[in-house]
Amino acid sequence: MNTKKISLFLVDDDALYLKSLELEFKQYADFFVETYATGELCMDSISHNPDIIILDYLLDGIDKTALNGIMTLDKIKLYNPEIAVIMLSAQDKIEVAVDCMHHKAHDYVVKSETAFTRLQKIITNIFKYRKMEKELNWYMARM
Repeated sequence: MNTKKISLFLVDDDALYLKSLELEFKQYADFFVETYATGELCMDSISHNPDIIILDYLLDGIDKTALNGIMTLDKIKLYNPEIAVIMLSAQDKIEVAVDCMHHKAHDYVVKSETAFTRLQKIITNIFKYRKMEKELNWYMARM
């Protein structure tokens, strides 16, 4: 069976967190992972068409004038609204999560000890939903 690796962009200005997340995804799941420290670098490579992007909310650690997570999310959705973007932040505020959802983020995860497990579950659900949607479209096309 020919299975394509899931293409995943990780975008975070915290180099240590970014590297640990990359290592976890490479160790515990079959992903093709690309990492970026800024929204600009992510957008420079968006033509690689990732399946999923995990995007930090603030992105201001390296350059205070850089694109923040919301601006990057908006640009991603303009490029391709089908790319699932999961926002990630150390901020545990409902207002931040709601803001992300208003900008069409798929989900919002707070950085914590359980963040990786939560991200894995969200990604699994994204692909389950996409599979069901394909099957439904196939079925509806035959009616």
